Amino acid sequence: MVETKKFEKQFFTALRDIFVGAKVEGDSGYVNLMRIKSRYYEQGVFPQLHKDINAALLPFPDFREELFDKLYTFFQRYFSESGSIYFRYTALHQNVYEKVYTDDRDVILFWKTHMLYYVKTDRIFTSLNVEVDGAKFFFDAGRMMLKKSNEKREVVYTFRKMQEEETLVFDVAYSEKGKTSKIDDMLKEIKKTGLKLSDETLNKAFRVFEKQSEVDYFINKNARAFLQEQFDLWMYQYLFSGQNIWGAERLAQLQALKSIAFKVIDFISQFEDELVKIWNKPKFVRNSHYVLTLDKLAGSPVLEKLLAHPNLPQQVQEWRDLGMIGEDFQVEMLTQKDLTGAPLYPQYQYLPVDTRYFIDIELKILGLFDDLDASLDGWLVHSENYQALNSLVHKYRERIKCIYIDPPYNADGSEILYVNTYRSASWLTLIENRISFLSNYLLNEESALIIAVDDFEMANAVELLKNKFPDYDVNVIVVNHHPQGSPKANISRTHEYAILVTPKTADFVRVPRKLDKSNERPFMRSGTAGNNFRYGRPNSFYALLVDEQTGEINGIEKPPEKGDNDYPKGFSKEGYLRIYPFDGKNQERVWRKSYTSAVKAIHNGSIVGRIGKKGPTVIELVSIERVKATSNWFDSKYNAGTHGTALLTNLFGQSNSFAYPKSLNSVTDIVDAIVYDDNEAIILDFFAGSGTTAHSVMKLNREDGESNRKYILVELGEHFKTVILPRIKKVAFSDTWENGQASSGKGISHFLKYFDLEQYEDVLGRAHYADADLFHNPYEDPYHSYIFLRDLKLLDSIEIDADQNKVHFHPERLYPDIDLAETLSQRCGKWIKRITAEYVEFQDGEKVSLINPDWQLIKPLVWWQ
Repeated sequence: MVETKKFEKQFFTALRDIFVGAKVEGDSGYVNLMRIKSRYYEQGVFPQLHKDINAALLPFPDFREELFDKLYTFFQRYFSESGSIYFRYTALHQNVYEKVYTDDRDVILFWKTHMLYYVKTDRIFTSLNVEVDGAKFFFDAGRMMLKKSNEKREVVYTFRKMQEEETLVFDVAYSEKGKTSKIDDMLKEIKKTGLKLSDETLNKAFRVFEKQSEVDYFINKNARAFLQEQFDLWMYQYLFSGQNIWGAERLAQLQALKSIAFKVIDFISQFEDELVKIWNKPKFVRNSHYVLTLDKLAGSPVLEKLLAHPNLPQQVQEWRDLGMIGEDFQVEMLTQKDLTGAPLYPQYQYLPVDTRYFIDIELKILGLFDDLDASLDGWLVHSENYQALNSLVHKYRERIKCIYIDPPYNADGSEILYVNTYRSASWLTLIENRISFLSNYLLNEESALIIAVDDFEMANAVELLKNKFPDYDVNVIVVNHHPQGSPKANISRTHEYAILVTPKTADFVRVPRKLDKSNERPFMRSGTAGNNFRYGRPNSFYALLVDEQTGEINGIEKPPEKGDNDYPKGFSKEGYLRIYPFDGKNQERVWRKSYTSAVKAIHNGSIVGRIGKKGPTVIELVSIERVKATSNWFDSKYNAGTHGTALLTNLFGQSNSFAYPKSLNSVTDIVDAIVYDDNEAIILDFFAGSGTTAHSVMKLNREDGESNRKYILVELGEHFKTVILPRIKKVAFSDTWENGQASSGKGISHFLKYFDLEQYEDVLGRAHYADADLFHNPYEDPYHSYIFLRDLKLLDSIEIDADQNKVHFHPERLYPDIDLAETLSQRCGKWIKRITAEYVEFQDGEKVSLINPDWQLIKPLVWWQ
């Protein structure tokens, strides 16, 4: 006999666990969210669902237990222990998907996670009593915050006390600023309690604690549509499998089952939809500062203010700590000149000034630049990379020439930690979520994407890229290097891969391309972005002098001065034409090559002129671009040990602790293959690691002399400020380092901006949700009404002036360090020309108040709907 209400109890117990998610301790946005979900469940969905189920079962009470059994059978497949909604259990005998997933889809792997946003992998830590080798331990995880994202962070232990029954109590936290567990110190403190303990027993206890569950955190992009589709498939399979005969009552029972299932789906999906909104909401820019070499300040009154600033000793100490100056350094050396007026100590002109030491004069420093963003050489973004890409897409839309990423390989040495058996699916979801921005927003018809990867995920990555970039060529470069480390089973990998994704029209091969005087030209930048026009790239607006009879390029005239509309037009001299980059609408566009790059191209013969097929009146310019890379690279310079780890050791000394840095040459060569003919290219790396990509761009600019290529780096880990930022400062100051000290190398003029982004976790922890009864919309049932409609979210940062019908934004109520100018720049998708205390001015002349900004620009940042 079936136990009364057995399946009902089973279903509601499972639903409660699903709704609350994993039971975790600590202070974080996730924990805050779980509490919110729990309260809404207990106060809203649970009692309402009971009423609705009782009403639905009135015509057939005997169907009750079967209904709950089927509900449980369906829902338990799709919810992970973290509360994520996806294909959790899909045993082969459950032939649910065979009728929709055909051979043209990857039914084995990626379809399990392709509908998800990958957030992070984390451990679910709870306070725990452990007994090891007769010793009793209690690990207190009550104040342990979950990681903000998928950065690698060690667990740190601190001995607190011994409590009753000789139990040793330890506080547990994630490491910050390189902090580690001090085993020897803890053993000394434990010895004072009278208990003898070996380091082996202590470490064994730590390992037992750390074996707690690791889970993947995902957000379903459209949980309602996904679960409804899955239920329909499940119902379809149930109805049409076997030799079943259905009567009217049975069909009515199944209709009731579907009705109840969809109500559960509708309500659960609201929380998942809220997470999607938070995940994708625009983020505030925080804690921003600039780094610029001293030559940028030469001769300005601001330099005098800086040298007299009370915080200058802190800057000087940083230079000393970075190995740029010795103990004999004197501030006077920065301005002393020889008899000819040249700097007496020229090596110091490239000392990097960090404006975080000079906040009160930061605006005066920035005021030295007529066009601020255009003057920058790079941007460093401290953020989880999905959040960063989501924030940057409008500002850098179609501006990126080259994207190089070296994501975690999902291999033994650098894997992301996963608990499920679909590790590759999680890795692919991580990559897919992020490259979607590239295909939709950032890349243009001349851009390229390079992904460094090894054997573990190369094949999967190629298939993913072919699917995401159907109009692009996907090729694989094999990069060979000498083996490192001890081989396993006498086998050592001596290669990795660079997957190269380029438009099918890209001229990486020897392909002639034509240009005539009439229509839009292949040599000319098209599109509507500002960098396609003269005002956006004045150095790429110039005249080619072409022989009207032979088509020979006789020379190039320098770009006209900024704002000069009376530049020479027409014939330069008899028989020669001036050809400017005008489109069919007579608009001043720009050539794809900058002036300097074009001079080199014509000199080395990669651009030539010839008479067109229609005779002398049509001049064709033919571009002969040669392949810069072959499919197989072999050189010891690609060895990451010699040209990655050893290089960082020279830069930082023995204190360097960054594992698995890329060879500088590997990155430099692959980036150069894409941007060699574009001296103003922007290169993006959103898995920045140790900052090798920025180093490579600076190296290329140093070698070219006049190049102004820019970089954007995104990284979340703590090494953003301990490795990447110091590395760029060091590389700007000198190109030669030994054991952390500069050794008579050459510097380079440099100017960069670095900042933090508000994170998903920050929003979850900061958002206010009403601690009251559910919001009841009289026009909708509680399953469909937007239950978060009355919640404050981040609205405590605004003040409504009803009399003036205005909304005032107070950023300091949210965070003390919001950079509103950069936030608005990213929201509007416009580059910054100038920042004052009152307003930010964009390159197109628009000015936006920083004191009382437009509420419509701010609203998506503080109240999402």
